[in-house]
Amino acid sequence: MNHLKASLLATVMALPLAAHAETPDDVLVVAQNIDDIVAIDPAQAYEFTSGELVTNLYDRLVQYDAEDPTTLAAGLATDWAVDPENKTITFTLRDDAVFTSGNPVRGEDVVWSFARVIKLNLTPAFILTQLGWTPENVEEMVTADGNTVTVKYDGDFSPAFVLNVLAARPASVVDKATVLEHEQDGDMGNAWLNANAAGSGPFALQSYRPAELVRLTANDDYFKDGPKIDSVIIRHVAEAATQQLLLESGDIDMAKNLTPDQIDSITSDDIKVEVYPQSAVHFLSFNQKTESLTPEAVWDAARYLVDYEGMTNSIIKGQMEVHQAFWPKGFPGSYDETPFTYDPEKAKQILADAGVETPISVTLDVINSAPFTDMAQSLQASFADAGINFEILPGTGSQVITKYRERSHEAMLLYWGPDFMDPHSNAKAFAYNSNNSDDAYAATTTWRNAWAVPDDMNDMTTAALTESDPAKREEMYVELQERVQEKSPIVIMFQASYQVAMGEDVTGYVNGATSDFVFYRLVEKD
Repeated sequence: MNHLKASLLATVMALPLAAHAETPDDVLVVAQNIDDIVAIDPAQAYEFTSGELVTNLYDRLVQYDAEDPTTLAAGLATDWAVDPENKTITFTLRDDAVFTSGNPVRGEDVVWSFARVIKLNLTPAFILTQLGWTPENVEEMVTADGNTVTVKYDGDFSPAFVLNVLAARPASVVDKATVLEHEQDGDMGNAWLNANAAGSGPFALQSYRPAELVRLTANDDYFKDGPKIDSVIIRHVAEAATQQLLLESGDIDMAKNLTPDQIDSITSDDIKVEVYPQSAVHFLSFNQKTESLTPEAVWDAARYLVDYEGMTNSIIKGQMEVHQAFWPKGFPGSYDETPFTYDPEKAKQILADAGVETPISVTLDVINSAPFTDMAQSLQASFADAGINFEILPGTGSQVITKYRERSHEAMLLYWGPDFMDPHSNAKAFAYNSNNSDDAYAATTTWRNAWAVPDDMNDMTTAALTESDPAKREEMYVELQERVQEKSPIVIMFQASYQVAMGEDVTGYVNGATSDFVFYRLVEKD
């Protein structure tokens, strides 16, 4: 970077809030609340913002990328061969990938990176340990010979499931030689990697000051197209009002944490707002321990008693969009049909035809904060139209979730998000419950609502996990979503959305359904 660019960047960072400036043409300046970061080492990073940083600093063997964050694509591996019988996937590494240190990416870097996650055993390690890897066996399960890496797994898994695990954050490949130079007391470089980076991604970490600033610079040796911008500066700005002021004054290019009201108040033609579907799905569920909620007609009627459009046009405008299946839109295998609309007359007819006596009185547990209490009040009003009367029971998040885990609720308004990008993550939660007894606790919506899932649906969920044909596997998950959508005591209503306000001249920004799919590589400022 030349002296003029450096001076411009310094000016941008030093500007008082009341000043007006234009950011440099080749620098994207972002205002964002980044105080959630605990760690940026990919073996430990588990927060929203840290996921965003890891994605832009590191690569994986296979990955979801900026061109299409819904499609699993080649990363550090150019191709791979699957042997489902021997539970083995063999990867061929590309020969043009280098770390930002200048070191080439080698097979031994992959082996060491995976083993490092397992041996450190920090928060996200569970994603990789699903494959049967332990500190004792991981270096036998993952081996390298030149530019060939062989991955073995232990379990009845579809290779597609395994590939999605290997596309997750903790499977990022780090520069072994550089990291070991900074090892302290056997920590495998963990302390150093929580202040620095050693990846091969599209950007290098130029500076990181917790709860203050992140500065990324373009990796000119990146093996894919881009980055198209020289630098990304992420300023920690906790206050949404300050973010709006900075954006409207031209001191930043992008504001990531504006409220819906602030979004609505933007009138400048120089600012646009993009909406990105997120991974959390929001649902209303009925505990099958409550006798009045066990008739299937109650489930069927409920789907026509949600004022979907009314809520998305008012109390959750910009925060959620209508989505009625358990796997989020924007993920491979999603089912995006929304057949249900608010129709209280149809709901009343369904109940009458089934001989369900009304009124029905039901308690509805909800987290005591916006927008959840507002959503509960909307449901209370719309369900009353058909004689289903909700008594709203607000509580703290921990109180509501504890009650849910105990199966002591009647109706519940809550949300669910996947741990990683594979449909089994949610299918197990919404379409599987092989043991409905009280002492068979499972962290699923099905068990928590005491829904004894039909045997054939349980079988399909298990079969989809092991199906080796990716296309057939996605079809199975679509069918599971259709079945849950049509007949279950869980009414999936919405998917979270994320609004980002940015300068009209900013193009190419990609924000997938999770923070792991935030990409700056294709950003340009016209």
